[in-house]
Amino acid sequence: MNGRGVTRGDSVQGRVPEDFAVVIDAGGTVTAWSAGAEQLLGYEPAEIVGRPAADLLAARLPESARRHVAVGRRVASEVALRHRGGDRVVVRLQGTPLADAGPGRLWLVTGAAPAGMAEQPEPGSEALWNLTLAQLPVPVAVYDREARLVAANTVMAQVMGMTVAEMRGKTLWEIEPNPPFDVYDRLQQQVLRTGETVFHEDHGKAPGETRDHAWSMFISPLKDESGTVQGLSAAVFDTTEQYWARRRLVVLNDAGLRIGSTLDVSRTAEELADVAVTGFADFVTVDLLESVARDDEPEPVPPDRPVTVRRTAQRSVLVGCPESVVTTGDLLVYPVGTPPTRTLIGGRATRHTAGEPGIQAWIASSEARAETVTKYTIHSLMLVPLRARGVTLGLVHFLRHRTAEPFTEDDLLLAEEIVARAAVSVDNARRYTRERRTALALQRSLLPDQPRDLAAMEVAYRYLPAGSGADVGGDWFDVIPLSGARVALVVGDVVGHGIHASATMGRLRTAVRTLADVDLAPDELLTQLDDLVIRLDREEGPEARGRVQDASGEVGATCVYAVYDPVSRRCTMARAGHPPPALVTPDGDVQFVDLPAGPPLGLGGLPFESVEMEMPEGSLLALYTDGLVEAADHDIDVGLTLLREALSGPAAPLEETCDEVLRTVLSERPGDDIVLMLARTAALDAGQVRTWQLPRDPAAVAGARKAAGEQLAAWGLTEAAFATELIVSELVTNAIRYGAEPIVLRLIRDSTLICEVSDGSGTAPHLRRARVFDEGGRGLLLVAQIAERWGTRQTSTGKTIWAEQGLPTGPPEP
Repeated sequence: MNGRGVTRGDSVQGRVPEDFAVVIDAGGTVTAWSAGAEQLLGYEPAEIVGRPAADLLAARLPESARRHVAVGRRVASEVALRHRGGDRVVVRLQGTPLADAGPGRLWLVTGAAPAGMAEQPEPGSEALWNLTLAQLPVPVAVYDREARLVAANTVMAQVMGMTVAEMRGKTLWEIEPNPPFDVYDRLQQQVLRTGETVFHEDHGKAPGETRDHAWSMFISPLKDESGTVQGLSAAVFDTTEQYWARRRLVVLNDAGLRIGSTLDVSRTAEELADVAVTGFADFVTVDLLESVARDDEPEPVPPDRPVTVRRTAQRSVLVGCPESVVTTGDLLVYPVGTPPTRTLIGGRATRHTAGEPGIQAWIASSEARAETVTKYTIHSLMLVPLRARGVTLGLVHFLRHRTAEPFTEDDLLLAEEIVARAAVSVDNARRYTRERRTALALQRSLLPDQPRDLAAMEVAYRYLPAGSGADVGGDWFDVIPLSGARVALVVGDVVGHGIHASATMGRLRTAVRTLADVDLAPDELLTQLDDLVIRLDREEGPEARGRVQDASGEVGATCVYAVYDPVSRRCTMARAGHPPPALVTPDGDVQFVDLPAGPPLGLGGLPFESVEMEMPEGSLLALYTDGLVEAADHDIDVGLTLLREALSGPAAPLEETCDEVLRTVLSERPGDDIVLMLARTAALDAGQVRTWQLPRDPAAVAGARKAAGEQLAAWGLTEAAFATELIVSELVTNAIRYGAEPIVLRLIRDSTLICEVSDGSGTAPHLRRARVFDEGGRGLLLVAQIAERWGTRQTSTGKTIWAEQGLPTGPPEP
């Protein structure tokens, strides 16, 4: 309790010193200031004399008081003043004009008579007055049969801001000709007419008061012994506390419905500010620690260093948040030892008034903040740490300036409750954003950067993460160069979302590349991949299996795998539960390949079937995931029809075709990840490929070597002749010695020089270390040393051993 009778932190009825006196001239300037005035408000005479009296007001004078002042009549009213320290002081003052009406009028302001000195009713009205409880500590008034005031107690006179004598004989509308008194007057007429009691609730500022109140009114008829209505009584109860209690319940319910509607940190902070401003605060800011604003793990709040935060959201009852000294999105620093820093370190919400020494020092540390507090008369604030799961995420400021009442302990409890709810949502959003960012980075790191320049085909693709806010999915694709200038295309989709799906996608993509290097046929590759998914499923256990199983029963992944040979212009493909590829012929005809669907990967025990087909040069093959053709507003058949329509136009560059497909098929942001890969086939020119049929005769080795040398000379690759003849000699010798007919030698000039020897035996060769005196066993070792790459693949008639060399970089020999 301070010297003026006001408990710091509250705005209550002040006690006016007996020697309080202020003189105000006609221009509203203070000309005299007593010791009692200094005691009440803290200003010395030198600080206040000569200043406008309006600077002392914490709120506008009540309407009734302003009317009395305007006509030069004595007035007694409740007035809200601003103490030098910033607190609101509410006192009852009396203003008395010291001169006749005119430009030279002076006003003497003193303390008003204390409550409890009730005016006595005029003679003759005692009968009606005695029908009421005149001593009730609530506003009570009595009206006659014409709804004109007969008597009222002192509390009613204070609320109305007029004396009983001034109101006597008038209707409510004549006493206060402003809304909502027209409603009250109509209700009184209703009671007089019907003889029935009326209950009415309202919220607003009474003419004689400086702040809003909630009122519950009972307007009751006064009847004589015969039941005739002789008048009415009005009893008014202040239900402000109950009103705010209901408001708090509404705010809590609103917070539960509105906060956390999205997995977005900024949006959640905005929802918190919206709920608070709508419910009980005039200005709210949400500041997140810089680490949290970056979606990183929260860093501990250092007790000995300034704290950097980011203004993530702010809302005000005033348009544009003019009270703010920081723009949304900007960084700001809480200095060491200030109330915000102490609140963050302590982890407990605090309630303050603008006049507290610590708050005043913090306000004064920023010129812009001090100017804002003064300009908008910010008088009460709460600082509530944003904490979730024991970790501090930021700080929320709640301020009041338009609402006269300061924050109460109940308001602090309410703020803590809604901030706690918001903190969990912010933390969930932060964790989700971080996981999504990690999953997306993992997924993109596992996808090819740019389509490679390939002689077999031109490739373009589009990858679109889900745009609905769902987790990152497990869609992937790859373009894999194979031996013999062939190319493998793969598109897959792991069931599920998030890091788990992205990690599984990475493992499957690596497995496909490994199996493709072994040159397995598409159906055999999918069989091996199916076994891998089953093993992964078993290793992760039942809980993980539940995460990757959807309502349709599909477990694991779907995939389509195709291998194109530019020499034969034939393509072999197989699929595992994946949508069928689309094929566009050079003449523009679009068809979906009649390819057996096969089971999704991970079911096991069911076979996969391959289809081989010839693809004329310039054909377009479209591979995609189900996110492209399936949507919530239509089934897959509609999506396939749209895809056919998009591909059926005139031939265009692949990049343009990709964009056209997305424009045509997608009507809105995708709800699932999307992969679209387009491949336009090419064929190697006959002059780039040379084939020889060889007999199974050791004498054929020399002829093969000679034929290869002549072909290299024709291609202008004589620099590679020695190495190539050595490779041909060793591979043909092995085929004749260990293989079976037919034996075929093939040279391919692509971006590399490829040498292939095929035979009818399915036995795969292998490297071995020859002993010193062995006459053989060094052939493949020599090939491995000379060639850049070499390997073997199984064929329908046996096997093929191949070796690749880089083309000479210098100019060809003449």
